[in-house]
Amino acid sequence: MASNGSGGHGGARGMARALAAPVRAVGQLLPRVPRRDGEESAPLTGSAIMDCGLYLDGIRKAGRIDYREALDEARRHSDGFVWLGLHEPIPGEFDDIAATFDLHPLAVEDAVKAFQRPKLERYSDMTFVVLKTARYVGHGELTETTEVVETGDVMLFIGRNYVVSVRHGDACKLGDVRSGLENDPDLLRHGPWAVFHAVTDKVVDDYLVVVDEIEDDIDAVEVGVFSRSSTDVQKIYQLKRELVEFKRAVMPLARPLEALTSGQVAAVPLEVRRYIRDIADHHSRVTEQVAGFDDLLTSILQASLAQVGIQQNNDMRKISAWVAIAAVPTMIAGIYGMNFEHMPEKGWYYGYPGVMVLMSGICLVMYRAFRHSGWL
Repeated sequence: MASNGSGGHGGARGMARALAAPVRAVGQLLPRVPRRDGEESAPLTGSAIMDCGLYLDGIRKAGRIDYREALDEARRHSDGFVWLGLHEPIPGEFDDIAATFDLHPLAVEDAVKAFQRPKLERYSDMTFVVLKTARYVGHGELTETTEVVETGDVMLFIGRNYVVSVRHGDACKLGDVRSGLENDPDLLRHGPWAVFHAVTDKVVDDYLVVVDEIEDDIDAVEVGVFSRSSTDVQKIYQLKRELVEFKRAVMPLARPLEALTSGQVAAVPLEVRRYIRDIADHHSRVTEQVAGFDDLLTSILQASLAQVGIQQNNDMRKISAWVAIAAVPTMIAGIYGMNFEHMPEKGWYYGYPGVMVLMSGICLVMYRAFRHSGWL
């Protein structure tokens, strides 16, 4: 399973970000590359900022705006808020943003480091939410090293006048989410928690896609196990390991969703709470399917190991049968090889062919007996 970030590329990424700092100020003066369908706006050169939007009464204010100015203006309007989107920021990039939005240091540390479990934490008038994203990785054939699910992180800092989203990895890009929200002013009028609903809805919908694709992989593995073709246990184990990682990303989200739907976070508008309840229903479906898949893969793995054991027993029986057959001529030849002077039939003219016929007859009888019993 590929997670966000890689130890092998950590040095190169750190060097690239260190070199980005000197050009960040110049990048602020450059225009952004137009957004392609399904993607967030291309970031400024050397910047983690993907997009910054100011929304007043559910409508995005036209033009480009700095997040500081946007936050000041949002605070002057009762129906305004800012959505600042970031992609894999480093501590130096996040310092000014954290100071501007007055974000709690512990939450900032989690957002920068990533690799967090889904959770919801309250800091005074700010809510910090961690979501694990997931994306199915297409593959032609499942192997013992196949990557099935790619995971990432989306962190949301939600305040009265702002939402700061921090994305790690490419498992769930938020460009479509922002576009969809901007086409639904009625939902946007509910403020920052409308962004939470849209982002979480996208994340859980991606879970459903991953679940459907994993189900196809499990079906293929199941057919292979119960057919006469040989099955590689390592492939089953790899799929189970990928499913376990996906399960770790999905299951912990249940508690934050329950806290939001039960009204434990008073800042969530009632209408948005209803939308979140629908997300919770979809998430419950995902968790039930994942739990079922885990049990099914365990059964498939046990069945495959049982088949391997049966095959080994069959091989041992065949080996034992052939050893028993070969023991007959070996024993007779060993006896006559002792070269005693007085031995039965040693001086008989037909002694040699007689012994050969006797050995062949005994071996044939034993072979037919083993064949009849299923050992050969």
